[in-house]
Amino acid sequence: MTTPRHAPVLLDRVVALLAPALEAPGSVYVDCTLGLGGHSEAVLERLPQARVIGIDRDPTALEMSRERLASYGDRFTAVHAVYDELPEVMGSLGLDHVDAVFFDLGVSSMQLDVRDRGFAYAEDAPLDMRMDPTTGRTAADLLNTATAQELTRILREYGEEKFASRIAREVVRRRETTPFSTSADLVELLYATIPAPARRTGGHPAKRTFQALRMAVNDELAVLRRAIPESIEAIGVGGRVVVESYHSLEDRLVKRAFADATRLDVPPDLPFVPEGAEPALRLVTRGAEQADEHEIAENPRAASVRLRAVERVLPSSSSSSSPGVAR
Repeated sequence: MTTPRHAPVLLDRVVALLAPALEAPGSVYVDCTLGLGGHSEAVLERLPQARVIGIDRDPTALEMSRERLASYGDRFTAVHAVYDELPEVMGSLGLDHVDAVFFDLGVSSMQLDVRDRGFAYAEDAPLDMRMDPTTGRTAADLLNTATAQELTRILREYGEEKFASRIAREVVRRRETTPFSTSADLVELLYATIPAPARRTGGHPAKRTFQALRMAVNDELAVLRRAIPESIEAIGVGGRVVVESYHSLEDRLVKRAFADATRLDVPPDLPFVPEGAEPALRLVTRGAEQADEHEIAENPRAASVRLRAVERVLPSSSSSSSPGVAR
């Protein structure tokens, strides 16, 4: 299988943020969204002391990345899992903590490019949208069974679609005679339902609906809501969690989790910080970092990226791990 080459977003900056945590011999990096392995390849190449564990729910992505990274031998381990299963993955590999965890959220370039996965509204394909096509309900299943109220909520919350209720009502009406099966069916409905003036602004009229369905089919926000605290708990002292988000809801969730982990929990008027009250983590990035114009020109996917990172400075209260603990 030939592995396509796509430019990972903010690659150099991501590696720079990870590097301080991965300089010691035997350090462990977990790529929670392995995809085609671009970020993992850069870590393996530029940080020779690090061992890489790549997690992905997509069997095709795992196969491609295994081929791409085969030359690194036992420094690379690929695992078929959803990234909120990080504690189970670590347990299966005999790890009590890791040194760095990375998330590149959203749909991968490979998934968009494979026509029969149904992620891309520009191609007529089965309405699947599952990141792991071996399990769970498809986007067609969702469209053909959800209530108008539930569809409205999904489109409004995940897609920020202004015409969510109108689209949902039309979906329910149309499926009574012709169930949805392909992306062309849905795109046709959206063109007919969204008013012409709105179709002329804000990009393709199907963009928000397809995004919302993908996030619902893969339960992305719920998975992320579990995974970020798990990743924070997983890192040892000096360890870092780095996250690239492309959706406002994802970034808001990451921002809140990082703020909670780094908050100083003492009265604001206290003149000193009592011993033991120091936060266990610190923010590495000031707010969310964004791509510059050059990066966006080279890689349009970078236009909406928000990059955040935290570092553990004190041991976890629920873990006995510390620097030097054998893995």
